[in-house]
Amino acid sequence: MHISLAAEKIFSLGSFSVNNTLLTSWVVIAFLALLSYFGTRKIKMVPGKIQNILELIIEGLFNFFNSVWENRTKTKKYFPILATFFIFIIISNWFGLLPGIGSIGFTEVKDGHTVFIPFFRSVNSDLNATLSWAIISVVLVQIFGTMSLGTFSYLKKFFNFSNPINFFVGILEIVGETAKVISFSFRLFGNVFAGEVLLVVMTFLVPYVIPLPFYGLELFVGFVQALVFTILSLVFIKMATEAHS
Repeated sequence: MHISLAAEKIFSLGSFSVNNTLLTSWVVIAFLALLSYFGTRKIKMVPGKIQNILELIIEGLFNFFNSVWENRTKTKKYFPILATFFIFIIISNWFGLLPGIGSIGFTEVKDGHTVFIPFFRSVNSDLNATLSWAIISVVLVQIFGTMSLGTFSYLKKFFNFSNPINFFVGILEIVGETAKVISFSFRLFGNVFAGEVLLVVMTFLVPYVIPLPFYGLELFVGFVQALVFTILSLVFIKMATEAHS
């Protein structure tokens, strides 16, 4: 049994290394692209099965986000990025539970030991992936806040020299924004990686039957983690765009 904290390299494209989590993310992107294509290529007033499922998902997400925001116009404006967060993260989490993910690969010798390298691995079990999501979310919060309140008005939250207290509060705001990146990335990474390790250990010790309840648990955890990441992003965007209203 081999457990690696870092994603393993599968092959190289010139000087660009492709690891197993990146390969899985390409599969997820291809799956979502195909699903979107076949679900929207022939949109009808009376939807077919795929279109009906997609409309149910989109409408459900929109209504849920709107119940948090309580502003239909703002929800409609920021819905595309929030829905992208949720859908990509949850599909990435669930793809990591499919048969063959983490179990099909090759062996190679490292430091005198033969180790197993899977072709595919859960996307969010790679800290680089979750860190990228965290950076995207936090950067977008700053962009949306600036667009909504104006550059000087928004930056005043961080750089306020009117008095010592406001200056100190501004420093705390900067620290808080940085902490969001760390919190976002490690929360998602930690839960997904821990679940991956749990399944590997249980499958290694007692295969076939005992791991099944844990797969059900990881399905739920994958959903919760995607929801938590998205809702926190929504709340932070709401706070940034309405801070001085």
